[in-house]
Amino acid sequence: MDSTVGSNTIRLEPCGGRNAVIESMPNRLQQVLEAGGNTTLMVWADLDDDMVDGDNLKDEFWKRAQQHGITRPQFDQVVFVFAKDRIENWIQFLMTGATDESEEGPRIRNDREAADAARRLAEQCSRGAPIPNIPPSLKWSCRNWRVLADRMR
Repeated sequence: MDSTVGSNTIRLEPCGGRNAVIESMPNRLQQVLEAGGNTTLMVWADLDDDMVDGDNLKDEFWKRAQQHGITRPQFDQVVFVFAKDRIENWIQFLMTGATDESEEGPRIRNDREAADAARRLAEQCSRGAPIPNIPPSLKWSCRNWRVLADRMR
């Protein structure tokens, strides 16, 4: 797919805490499915201490989706991005090459640092090559992003 054809629109919808995100996801997915085309729902949430890994949290979303009549193929169209504790750890890793997800990364003070980290994230995830010292939650989320990128080709 030629990325210069069509339009790209991002609509951010803060949903509150993680339980609110889980609750609202099935309705958001229905809206995306009705929109058709190459519309994609991305769900961002934190993996707090009560979640072992991304698959564990994704299972929680799947349970709720089933209650709303979402099929597995529909659910599999959602791109999940789950940072362990806080996304600041990812930014710290992308800017310095190291982070410890067992501790909260430093708060981000300006948008420039987050934007630079986002560019590095896109570059690294799109290559698909192993990334040394990548935090587990970032590795998990990168894999999901690559599935979306492959689907869009």
